[in-house]
Amino acid sequence: MLNIKLICKNFNNVVKKLANRGFELDIKFFKNLLELRNKLKKKTENLQNKRNIISKDIGNIKKTGANIKHLILEVNKLNKKLHKTSLRFEATKNKFFKIFFKIPNLPHKSVPIKKNIEINRWGIPKKFKFEIRDHIKIGSINGELDFELATKLTGSRFTVIRGNLAKLHRALIQFMLDKQVNEHGYEEMYVPYIINRNSLLGTGQLPQFYKNIFSLDGENEYFLIPTAEVPLVNSVSGKILNIKDLPIKLTAHSPCFRNEPVSYGSDYRGMLRQHQFDKIELVQIVHPNKSYVVLEDMTKHAEEILKALNLPYRVINLCTKDISFCASKTYDLEVWIPSLNSYREISSISNCEDFQARRIKTRFRKNKEKPTFVHTLNGSGIAVGRCLLAIMENYQNEDGSITVPEILRSYMGGIKRI
Repeated sequence: MLNIKLICKNFNNVVKKLANRGFELDIKFFKNLLELRNKLKKKTENLQNKRNIISKDIGNIKKTGANIKHLILEVNKLNKKLHKTSLRFEATKNKFFKIFFKIPNLPHKSVPIKKNIEINRWGIPKKFKFEIRDHIKIGSINGELDFELATKLTGSRFTVIRGNLAKLHRALIQFMLDKQVNEHGYEEMYVPYIINRNSLLGTGQLPQFYKNIFSLDGENEYFLIPTAEVPLVNSVSGKILNIKDLPIKLTAHSPCFRNEPVSYGSDYRGMLRQHQFDKIELVQIVHPNKSYVVLEDMTKHAEEILKALNLPYRVINLCTKDISFCASKTYDLEVWIPSLNSYREISSISNCEDFQARRIKTRFRKNKEKPTFVHTLNGSGIAVGRCLLAIMENYQNEDGSITVPEILRSYMGGIKRI
């Protein structure tokens, strides 16, 4: 969430930046609600202090044997006033935070306002001497990509992968984890795939994106994780870290579950838009002065996966209306998909600055100085399913087989072709 003091000091600037994101903040309503909240908070505290003083006096006077009935009556009156004021304060506070938690992060000054900007492109798309097949046709040739079975088992937008194609999917996961852990210094974690409401509030998925998250029926309010970012970031929630502990670099492989609506078309077919997909998540918890350097580093960490697999891609600096809810700045990596003759997103890397840290109350301290909020960054390193389909299409052969990228062959037991 945003810094309330920052909003109050720079209302016009904040409103302008939010408008660039397509978010309209009702200044008058927000100010009035904030003022009422602060007024009721102060009134509640004053009543509590007054009651405490009289209660202390009652104790002291009672020892002397003097009459304390008038003081007891005064305390009872204060308790009634305090009860009413406290109820109003809690109701106003809840109303305020219901609105406040829906306000997105402010975009960084380097984020383009009107349109996305391509800042880098790597690799040259292969020119095929035969008619290009999409990953759906390639997967159906030997039956190792089975959408019909997945629909029978669950419903649309799920996939069953089998045989050597499943082995390739697993090889990608292992390769990506090894790369991030062994070469880039991330600590690997295994995290729960079921998460509670507080964790989703902490990383900003709730309350804004409730409809896009799969919730579980039962006695406890649980949800399937939309990304491993949620448990990874929340692993430091409520902590005051030592400056020597920073940066904290975490990675995890997990399935991701999303109930995002999509329009029918080329992006709807096959594995591009799934309710369940696997991803290698990257998270860093860093010093505020270093977060934008780290953003560039994390982008390179994701890029190196695509380079090692020799998959053409481009890097996009997303505009204010396209960056994620919690982000101040986001880079998208888009991989080349031959059947679409275009690039499609395969990774997003975002700097959330202190937006998530304020929600999860995570700070760091240097010596005996006042604690300061950390900055959090997250990104995909990378989406496994989309990487698999990109390999299937970019490495396809005329007979419908798939050449296994050289770097993955050791993970495949030496298999060179599927």
